[in-house]
Amino acid sequence: MKHLLNDDPEIAALIQKEESRIGTTLDLIAAESHMPESVMEAMGSIFNTKTIEGYPGKRFHAGCIHADGVESLAISRAKELFNAEYANVQPHSGTSANLAVYFSVLKVGDKILSMSLPHGGHLSHGHRASITSKCFDFVHYSVDKETELIDYDEVRTLAERHKPKMIVAGASSYPRLIDYEKMAAIARDVSAYLFADMAHIAGLVAGKAIPSPVPCCDFVTFTCYKTMMGARGGVILCRRDLGRKIDSAVFPGCQGTSAVNLIAGKAVTFKLAASPEFARIQRETIENAKLLAAELATGGYRIVAGGTDNHQVLVDVASKGLTGSVSEKALESVGIVTNRNVIPGDAENPGKISGIRIGTSGVTSRGMRGKEMARIAALIDATLMNAGNDVLLAEVSQKVAALTREFPVYAAR
Repeated sequence: MKHLLNDDPEIAALIQKEESRIGTTLDLIAAESHMPESVMEAMGSIFNTKTIEGYPGKRFHAGCIHADGVESLAISRAKELFNAEYANVQPHSGTSANLAVYFSVLKVGDKILSMSLPHGGHLSHGHRASITSKCFDFVHYSVDKETELIDYDEVRTLAERHKPKMIVAGASSYPRLIDYEKMAAIARDVSAYLFADMAHIAGLVAGKAIPSPVPCCDFVTFTCYKTMMGARGGVILCRRDLGRKIDSAVFPGCQGTSAVNLIAGKAVTFKLAASPEFARIQRETIENAKLLAAELATGGYRIVAGGTDNHQVLVDVASKGLTGSVSEKALESVGIVTNRNVIPGDAENPGKISGIRIGTSGVTSRGMRGKEMARIAALIDATLMNAGNDVLLAEVSQKVAALTREFPVYAAR
């Protein structure tokens, strides 16, 4: 960072501090992972300077010959990786991608059926705080109160009653697999488009560790920086006959200039995701999540939905007399980074947050396995059960630091 150190030492110092923070903490944020340095090099490349509008071969600016090459490569790699008929790699984020899907085939005010946020859905699935709820008429399905699994009978009942134009299958904090074939059957019966938001699980799908929604859906969106372990930004996959509608909805519909540097990062991400090493990490990410869930359950914590089939473990800390906010802060104080999260039981109490969401993608990418999951579970428990004990928390913090030194972020790559 020789130029940045000279031009802006304050920002350079913050970058260095962030690098240190990441290296010395356990990143258990389900929406994060550790991307390869090659992806960061692509995102920090000369392509930051290029302005593009439109699509390869049909730009509204000159000088796009190499930008066209980058985007064409990213598109072909995305299609091959996910066996998709069509791909758009321009969205700035997952929410931008979701907006483009909605506007590609729907009119303002059309009805959409999606999962409610406290039960696992995302803000962009029609939560009242999101602009999506102001544009479309959302109806929400939930999980069963006892099993905390998607109630497909309820999904069918709501679909038949409300006749939505689109059904969203996808979640932000749902630790189990989604039955896309059942959702597709329901969508077909009410003549609705089926849209899967796989932002969290795209890496698991790319690594063939879990079933893909692509064969069952009209549209699929995802981001590249969670389990995909790569660049910022969103991607849309769709049926070939819907491709032109998606392209128009992205540009000029929902955004203007695309970030060529991020598209380059996505292209590198897709190449790396096609490797056997990536597939191994995805399988081990799920194994680690299952082990971590089991260890915490043995320690007396209630695991939402009874366990996990993906990279997420949703822990009901209220079962230990805690809140999500208190737990998040206590864990961060010792170097364990998670996020507070609503759980299905909070749906009846607006503002209540009884859970923490844990993801294993980051620690798995550092080379941690079963033994380390047991150590992490013990460290989490020691922290939460001794939140006011500064002496004990200092000991936990030292153990966390020691674990991070054993498994440096980039040593396993």
